[in-house]
Amino acid sequence: MPSPIVRAGRLAAGVLAGTLALAGCSLGSDGVSCSGTKCTVTLKGDGASAEILGQKLELAGTQDGRATLGAGGATVSCAQGESVKAGPLSVTCTSVTDDAVELTASLG
Repeated sequence: MPSPIVRAGRLAAGVLAGTLALAGCSLGSDGVSCSGTKCTVTLKGDGASAEILGQKLELAGTQDGRATLGAGGATVSCAQGESVKAGPLSVTCTSVTDDAVELTASLG
């Protein structure tokens, strides 16, 4: 019989997975945080990705203060503070570094 600590750990992992599923986001990147239909994501390194509201968002790379992103068959580029449409997602790049982008994404 598992100890109470093991059961609590399994329960916590299940709750976290359920929360991410309900929020419409899954982690394939450094960090993802969702509230309602809006997610904040940090993608670090070429090829980093996250699934947001049923859409895969991928970082193709960063160069000269711009991040190149792919989503829903579209490829877009944004600099810090810019908003773009990437497939069905509306994306605002809040920070772009040499190897990462932090952004907010929502449907629409």
